[in-house]
Amino acid sequence: MKKVSREVFFQRLKAKNPKPRTELRYASEFQLLVSVILSAQATDVSVNKATPALFEVAPDARSMLGLGERELRGYIRSIGLFNSKAKNIIKTSRILVDEFGGAVPRDRKNLERLAGVGRKTANVVLNTAFGEPTIAVDTHIFRVANRTRLGIGKTPLAVEKALLKSVPQDYRGDAHHWLILHGRYTCFSRNPRCGACAVSDLCEWNEKDRYSGI
Repeated sequence: MKKVSREVFFQRLKAKNPKPRTELRYASEFQLLVSVILSAQATDVSVNKATPALFEVAPDARSMLGLGERELRGYIRSIGLFNSKAKNIIKTSRILVDEFGGAVPRDRKNLERLAGVGRKTANVVLNTAFGEPTIAVDTHIFRVANRTRLGIGKTPLAVEKALLKSVPQDYRGDAHHWLILHGRYTCFSRNPRCGACAVSDLCEWNEKDRYSGI
């Protein structure tokens, strides 16, 4: 996508949603981290249903560690892969308490040391909690970036690198949220709503005309 088109692309997404935010509900950096770990292969809706009761009894790393893995499983049983996620959250809480005074580290290296935290989760936390201009490439962003030709790549990392080069600097801080919400509510995997898309004329997907009436 040409530079001028990329600028207009994000101007329109910003006009539609000036202050995009994650749909996960949290009250602290730690709660965001836990919510993002829980959201792997699960929906934000399912996570948001489980976390209020959990965060009521375990709002921080120390209380989560005190809750323990067995009790934690009871709170997140409705979320996919809850056994492994419970194990990772307790391990992560232990590291945070022992090495960081319970605080969530603000750098990628230390975030990726935490159990259940890979590059994507680290990028979400860096962007959402700390305002870093990172882009976490999930299935939605991977699809939108490749379809529109905004950032082409065969792997999430390749797409991330492509987007960091192509997204105009002024929009990089919120690009993650704009793209994921666009993929979640407009640019569906099946039957995308191209007819209702604010950036359809800029999109370079060669199949968009098939869905222009949707």
